[in-house]
Amino acid sequence: MLKQWWERFQPEQYPWMGDVFIVVLVILTANLIVSRLTARLALKFANTRNLWDDALLEAARKPALLMIWAVGASHVLEIIGRSTKAEIFSALDSLRAVAVVLILGWFLVALVRQVELRLLSDDYTAKDEPIDRTTVMALGKLVRTAVIIVSGLMVLQNLGYSISGVLAFGGIGGIAVGFAAKDLLANFFGGLMVYLDRPFSVGDWIRSPDKNIEGTVENIGWRQTRIRTFDQRPLYVPNATFTQISVENPSRMLNRRIYETIGVRYQDAARLPEIIDRVKNMLENHADIDLAKTLIVNFNKYNASSLDFFVYTFTKTTNWVEYHKIKQDVLLKVLGIIHELGGDVAFPTTTVKLDPITIENAQEHSGVKA
Repeated sequence: MLKQWWERFQPEQYPWMGDVFIVVLVILTANLIVSRLTARLALKFANTRNLWDDALLEAARKPALLMIWAVGASHVLEIIGRSTKAEIFSALDSLRAVAVVLILGWFLVALVRQVELRLLSDDYTAKDEPIDRTTVMALGKLVRTAVIIVSGLMVLQNLGYSISGVLAFGGIGGIAVGFAAKDLLANFFGGLMVYLDRPFSVGDWIRSPDKNIEGTVENIGWRQTRIRTFDQRPLYVPNATFTQISVENPSRMLNRRIYETIGVRYQDAARLPEIIDRVKNMLENHADIDLAKTLIVNFNKYNASSLDFFVYTFTKTTNWVEYHKIKQDVLLKVLGIIHELGGDVAFPTTTVKLDPITIENAQEHSGVKA
């Protein structure tokens, strides 16, 4: 069968085969060289701490190979087109330009993504200055969106469409779209304000006194923000909401406050000045109390069944769990001081004073003799 095919095969009918064979050979050689080169560069760049070389190599590896095949295939088709004079090959230049634009756009989007991933990686942030995750994510989304839009316009231009006409249509249609999607635009600009003003970032614990919103920020998108509540439920908040409410960011506290009122018995009134002095001295010598902040221990109130004094101070830590350990230690030490001085913490009591005559009349009425 092969012999019969070869006898019927007439090389003069396919004058382009030699050139096509050479081009394909060049493509395969270039593909092999680029693959070997990128593999060696990957091993070399792994030993450096430069962010850009790793990101550039990882982003360029697949687009480079695809570019070789795209350019090579276009040359093959061009050789065939010159020999056959077929009408279908007239669109080859436009298709080649579109392919190049799409591959370059893919490369740029991949490069931005690789840089973003490396900036947010634990390995990078552990060795360098802390990176604001919100800013990195916002810039990454903005640059990727710009690359996609520009690539789309260039593709349209190469396909024969007028960009000026497209932009004019977009300006007229944008008015109608703006009215139809005003909520979407409100959320978009709300997200933009969050990115610019940065009242919170990814990982912050936030809450709103105006709305029932409290939890840890997981993601800030262009339309909505995802918050993980403390019962581990995802809460999706439209970004426009943050332009209308007050947002509290406890994650940015410098200290946590201990503010407690403690009551001692009225019978311990003579011990109260010493109790207050001892408690204040204990706080001033406590390793976890920030003495640069306000520290107050004072008698505060004559309560119904207690003499109240309050403790007002700040811890050095802002960690929630660590704060409660310190607060527990402070309160136990206060209780120890009160007991050490012979006093005790008051509890609600009622003292009833009866007239002796009333007691005697009650005894006579009941038949009980004193």
